[in-house]
Amino acid sequence: MYRKDLAHGARPAKVCAMSSSPPPVVVTAPAPDRRALAKLGEQVRSRLAADPSAYRVPVENAEIYAVGEFLDLRECAHVIDLIDAVARPSELVRVEGYDKYRTSYSGDVDQADPVVRAIERRLSDLIGIDLSWGETVQGQRYQPGQEFREHCDWFDTAAPYWQDELARGGQRSWTAMVYLNDVEQGGTTEFPRLHTSIPPQAGALLLWNNNREDGRPNYDTLHAATPVVRGVKYVITKWFRSRPWG
Repeated sequence: MYRKDLAHGARPAKVCAMSSSPPPVVVTAPAPDRRALAKLGEQVRSRLAADPSAYRVPVENAEIYAVGEFLDLRECAHVIDLIDAVARPSELVRVEGYDKYRTSYSGDVDQADPVVRAIERRLSDLIGIDLSWGETVQGQRYQPGQEFREHCDWFDTAAPYWQDELARGGQRSWTAMVYLNDVEQGGTTEFPRLHTSIPPQAGALLLWNNNREDGRPNYDTLHAATPVVRGVKYVITKWFRSRPWG
């Protein structure tokens, strides 16, 4: 089981004195996939609630789950090698004005690799979303000093890029991220609006719904990969959409 102390984590120092989350932010941009996302959220929520391996992180205003030992150490080591083979400077949807916002290295891992295919099938079985609705598995590597500052995974439907994403599967629904190694210091996943900081734990899966129960984007899922201080951090991420991706 995922260690519950890590599911809470040490709260970021800047908010450690606060006892509750700030009021939720209502995203006012159009939500064309709202009904589909609400239905998908209920489907995954019910499935995880019935799975004893899934631990719901006790936060307000968002749905976050953790599953310990989702991957074994052999699988983690194998995928780390795949990441090292494809890693390049990470990119952003928006580039202008965001210099040094995301300083990690990343790349799409080999989708034909049997270990990757087995991981994807296991993930699909866990949450009940068909793999055709998920983006390609991306690997990320963070060396000392590298980070990904505060961001949300859902798309801004008022932004120019949205029409491209609308044609590629629509809004992102759930994020699935697996830590591939422990990190000596730093590299936590922080949700600042939820006062939650989760340190990397080799093999652990972290899942969160990028939307609220009504299908609207959830700004409270704002999160960051804090800078690695010592060691190297490896993760893989798969984002699911509101309908088949591609």
